[in-house]
Amino acid sequence: MSSIINDLHAMREHYDQPPLRREDLNSCPFMQFSNWLEDAVKAKIYDPNACSLATVDGLGHPVSRAVLLKALENQEFVFYSNYNSRKASHLSKNVHACLHFPWFALQRQVIVTGKVEKIETERAKTYFASRPLESRLGAWASEQSKEIDSRESLERSYLEMQERFGDDPPKPPHWGGYALVADTIEFWQGGPSRLHDRFMYQKVNGQWAIQRLNP
Repeated sequence: MSSIINDLHAMREHYDQPPLRREDLNSCPFMQFSNWLEDAVKAKIYDPNACSLATVDGLGHPVSRAVLLKALENQEFVFYSNYNSRKASHLSKNVHACLHFPWFALQRQVIVTGKVEKIETERAKTYFASRPLESRLGAWASEQSKEIDSRESLERSYLEMQERFGDDPPKPPHWGGYALVADTIEFWQGGPSRLHDRFMYQKVNGQWAIQRLNP
């Protein structure tokens, strides 16, 4: 095992952001998220719209993987996937999920929890048509989450789809979008002495209430 494992206990970052106050926050969590996302883009964080999506399988086991946030519309966090994938299987049985945005270069993170639902087919078609050609062909070539015998088989499938569809592959029937409708949105910012700032937005009687949490 690598010698780096022996150094894990000594690995730590020193957070030094100024205190985050209630008055610094927008009363709307989606505007607050948009502001922080803009900061992440300006800071040139790699894949600023990347987040971890956590789902739960039929046995109650949690699974997390990275997805890309592709829209924040009508107070919904939208991402896309293969409807035959493992995540899709989980969401078909348990619609509760969590998105985690790790902007650690800014000493920030956001955690969103809520229920996930499929978006309209036409909306997914519009987004699919905007994707690079390689990504559209890849959506056809990959039977996401299914076992495959080799890298060569995947590349062969891609070439077959390229020959089949040319430069204009349509949206696959098994591919589409999901929208997470938030119940809670938590904003975390690092602070000195591990006195981090945490604020939780939560829907109460149709309105967003804000509470500060202990770090």
